[in-house]
Amino acid sequence: MMDPTTLDDHAFAVWAAERAGTVLLDVRAGAEANGLEGKALKDAGDAAAQAELDRILTQHRPGDSVLSEEAADDKSRLTARRVWIIDPLDGTREFSEPPRDDWAVHVALWEDGDLVAGAVAQPALGETFSTGRPSVLPARTSTRPRIAVSRSRPPAFVEALAAELDAELVPMGSAGVKVMSVVRDVADAYVHAGGQYQWDNAAPVVVARAAGLYCSRVDGSPIVYNEDDTSLPDLIVCRPELAEAIVDFVRRHGTV
Repeated sequence: MMDPTTLDDHAFAVWAAERAGTVLLDVRAGAEANGLEGKALKDAGDAAAQAELDRILTQHRPGDSVLSEEAADDKSRLTARRVWIIDPLDGTREFSEPPRDDWAVHVALWEDGDLVAGAVAQPALGETFSTGRPSVLPARTSTRPRIAVSRSRPPAFVEALAAELDAELVPMGSAGVKVMSVVRDVADAYVHAGGQYQWDNAAPVVVARAAGLYCSRVDGSPIVYNEDDTSLPDLIVCRPELAEAIVDFVRRHGTV
């Protein structure tokens, strides 16, 4: 039987994300029998995945700190060498709308100043993207750039960016799914400035970096994690050949 304590950090991130994903699929499968829908299903998913990741990290990485969307922020992480940044369920809305598959589990490791490992599981898709086995960025298959956006609230500045680049907007669910859409060649860029937190994009960013994608804040500056303020409101993840044009547009026009 596998001992998760012996896994390297890349493999451990995958294992943890997939374990939480299995729990979430079980919650979803039992939703009707348990009378769960809407907010109740969202809450049940958040709680179950958080409990599983908390158990896993406490048992197998007891010396590491944790920053999670679903737990109180332990400020001792600010002086720790290793911090797991997790989002047990990214895309609660999509999770609560079976059979949608555009929701994810995020598990990332920050160590000595930067992200070093991570995994993004999309359980309903049956796929996990990770730094241990980075995706190989394929040649672009689209003639027009494709920009991943929220299916319910795409920012106006992204619509203007799309017009300038002659790009197509591709609506989808969670932040992690949008970033992975660029890794998967479903989209060519994800540009966001509507407000996020470190757990929303830490795992997606480290996985995207490993695949060779460009990642930055919208002004082109580096994305910094394990900061005291958990807010991380904007980012760009895109194919390298689009980075200069996107950053230039934001510098000229802003995000409002």
